[in-house]
Amino acid sequence: MEENGGKYKKATFSGGCFWCMQPPFDAIPGVVSTTVGYTGGTEKNPNYHDVCYGRTNHLESIEVVYDPGRVSFEQLLDVFWLNVDPTDDGGQFVDRGRHYMTAIFYHDEEQKKIAEESKKKLGESGRYKAPIATSIRPAMEFYTAEEYHQKYYEKNPIGYSTYKIGSGREGYIQHMKGMK
Repeated sequence: MEENGGKYKKATFSGGCFWCMQPPFDAIPGVVSTTVGYTGGTEKNPNYHDVCYGRTNHLESIEVVYDPGRVSFEQLLDVFWLNVDPTDDGGQFVDRGRHYMTAIFYHDEEQKKIAEESKKKLGESGRYKAPIATSIRPAMEFYTAEEYHQKYYEKNPIGYSTYKIGSGREGYIQHMKGMK
């Protein structure tokens, strides 16, 4: 993907509710764009209601386009790990179901290797009492979510903030930051 005279790369993550994954990646210098959507399933053109009600095998996900000269894939992984509970194999926080499970979708063998090393290191860190449940999978077709989901935190800041706090994600993140 060539733009602005530089080579940009993609990273794709599933971290539960995609509304909560967009702000942390948008805040990183070197991230060119983020798009929330669906990936991981085989169904064509999924929509929010089909994914949300478990009618597909897709996960709510985020696609991050980044400049590897400014931000590394390792740094993106650090942001991902900080914003999820990687030990939860049933969803994330109050959001339950397979479509809210965590996953790293690699776009090349280098990303796969880095993701596997990062997951192993996290598992050996002693920060978690349970094993790391996040899957590492090859990237699949990514379907952009409906427009009202894009940059939801900007379009509906009060609703977003209420959800993030009420879901338990914000408290978890603050707790984990305090453990560093």
